[in-house]
Amino acid sequence: MKIVLCVTGSVAAVETVKLARELKRKGFRVKCFMSDGACDIISPYALEFATGEDVVTKLTGKIEHVKFAHEDLILVAPATANVISKFAYKIADNPINTLLVTASGYGTPIIFAPSMHQSMYQAVDENIQKLKNEGVIFIDPHDEENKAKFPSIENIILQVQKATSNGELTDKNVLVSAGGTYEDIDPIRGITNRSSGKMGLELAKEAFRRGADVTMVTARMDVDVPPVINQIKVESTHQMQSEIEKILEEQDIFIAAAAVSDFAVEKKESKISSKNELILKLKPTPKIINQVKKHNPNLFLVGFKAEYSVSNDQLLDSTRKRMHESGADLMVANDVATEGASFGSDQNQVVLVDDQVLEVPLSTKEEISAVIMDRIVEKSFE
Repeated sequence: MKIVLCVTGSVAAVETVKLARELKRKGFRVKCFMSDGACDIISPYALEFATGEDVVTKLTGKIEHVKFAHEDLILVAPATANVISKFAYKIADNPINTLLVTASGYGTPIIFAPSMHQSMYQAVDENIQKLKNEGVIFIDPHDEENKAKFPSIENIILQVQKATSNGELTDKNVLVSAGGTYEDIDPIRGITNRSSGKMGLELAKEAFRRGADVTMVTARMDVDVPPVINQIKVESTHQMQSEIEKILEEQDIFIAAAAVSDFAVEKKESKISSKNELILKLKPTPKIINQVKKHNPNLFLVGFKAEYSVSNDQLLDSTRKRMHESGADLMVANDVATEGASFGSDQNQVVLVDDQVLEVPLSTKEEISAVIMDRIVEKSFE
């Protein structure tokens, strides 16, 4: 995949070296165009170093605006009020706007990542809406200190990956639960588990990359959810169940990756004294996954089953039992005692179970999410 990164004269241009390097790490070839204003902020040599390609700062007899107008994607980051407004009215008076106008004629996908003062962002809203109606993608800036700040690099990368994907999940609603639920003991204490939410987040991002409209219902998480993914925050198992059931009917796929507490405690309304011995009475919490198909029988359901220090046969037996109880279409099983694959790790080793068994060796959670999503796409469209 080859994309053109257009850098304009916002102070956020200083972030584009990191952006270009990250795009390359994700497998993209990157060609840069820079405006005069951008060249006043950073040297073209910096982006030449980051991309390994010559940087276009002016148009020559090589007709760069035509040569690069039909690449896989054009990304304008940062996008100023000037470049947005000129492109809205197809004014081609500089290399970047000439490239954009030419690319629009080819139907090349275009993404803008605005960065400017908040008042300017509001002033060009009409032009932004005009371009959105034409199919141009805008990444919402970060609103802070009365500025429409440059979106995070992770957000930009995700949008680029989505725009250049095959879009297998376009028009599909995907719900992902993630993190560890927390059950109150008293106002300041509670019981939870070691789930980090990393696997659920990677699955949500992979679904987003493939074109899905993704919602996450999250309990306690060690990682942040990108703003491009809709997030509903909860704490307890009952709260998670309630929020999931509210939106289940409109979902096509539900990936139940949350580590839901198996037990809750009868909460005390005041702080329990730490001076005396304490006995807690635990009561089972509802199995959310077992209720899902009752609310939406047509949903493609993916469940997770974690065990600790068991044999492979024991892992498969407990997974198949959970699959039968819940009516899940696909189960993902793992032994959290496996070296390098414990809770909170960036890696995992899993087994996918449906009508077949697929063992996935120790891999990053991003890599595993792609394998799981391949299986979801394959099975859900049979």
